[in-house]
Amino acid sequence: MSEAPCPYFLARPSAPARAGIVVVMEGNGMGWQLLRVCERLAAEGYAVIAPDVFHRLHPEHGDWERAFSTLRNEDALADIRSCVAVLRESGIEKVGITGFCMDGMYALLAACGCRGLSASVAYYGLLSYQHGLLHADGGLDPARKPRQPIDAVADLACPLLCCFGEDDEFVPMSDIDALRRGLDRAAQPAEVVVYPDCGHAFMNDTRPEAYRPETAKLAWERMLAFFRSHLG
Repeated sequence: MSEAPCPYFLARPSAPARAGIVVVMEGNGMGWQLLRVCERLAAEGYAVIAPDVFHRLHPEHGDWERAFSTLRNEDALADIRSCVAVLRESGIEKVGITGFCMDGMYALLAACGCRGLSASVAYYGLLSYQHGLLHADGGLDPARKPRQPIDAVADLACPLLCCFGEDDEFVPMSDIDALRRGLDRAAQPAEVVVYPDCGHAFMNDTRPEAYRPETAKLAWERMLAFFRSHLG
């Protein structure tokens, strides 16, 4: 029996799309904040698609951390590829990708493992499996999480922008420094930006304890400029 196709949310601009963007959901699923991001990008002229990468797992409400840990990286990347294909079949030529937290990790991994992307913007994506949400004393199942994002950047296949908060409790500066060293050897242009006085989720306006509106505005404008440069 063939696998069910990945469900997705699609937002289109009012005029013909200038390009396409895949927005990967955060670790808490297909929430309102994700849909607002899609609609904001559609208002900028992009056709925007957001895959539900948890569709194979059917996590119970609030059990997102377990779902994130057990999600196979290759399954998530397969869903991203299928959404890129949906955009391409609608006539879109250039496709970018972005994501936050868990989906920031997959935005980075997709930039290294999904051919056909023209740009990737990863916000505070987890970089290693040694810290934060994916840390496990016994280690992770290598069949599900075979390669850390830090190691994957050796295969970077499109321009990449990574944004982090200086005080992120899940992404230490040692991981960010390792990312920079890896990107120095990459075949594609890449930029890493670290915003001071910010922790994890500084872009998420549904989390008042973490949200930093001024920084969020700057980081959003940086993303739009990056996409305009590489997608049109």
